[in-house]
Amino acid sequence: MFVMELTYTAPIEAVEDHIDAHFAWLDGYYASGVFLASGRKVPRDGGVILAGGVSRAEIEKIAAEDPFTVAGVCAYRITEFLATKTSADLATVRENPAV
Repeated sequence: MFVMELTYTAPIEAVEDHIDAHFAWLDGYYASGVFLASGRKVPRDGGVILAGGVSRAEIEKIAAEDPFTVAGVCAYRITEFLATKTSADLATVRENPAV
């Protein structure tokens, strides 16, 4: 699983210019099952996406396709982790690594 933390690198007005395209991009990856949760950071200087079911290379490609990235208004920090405990709602993405 991945935590995709994005930080705005441009004024919020420039970010807002690309928000509709960013939301459409999010919707596509929710529909495919890759994105599990997302939202704005507080304070509003970026956002966070939880994603799973893909490789590190795939998640980096996905981040590069974000309209915010393409427009140069954000930078991503991607952290991979093993979701060995989850809520019942996220049981399908729970990981059981070899001990």
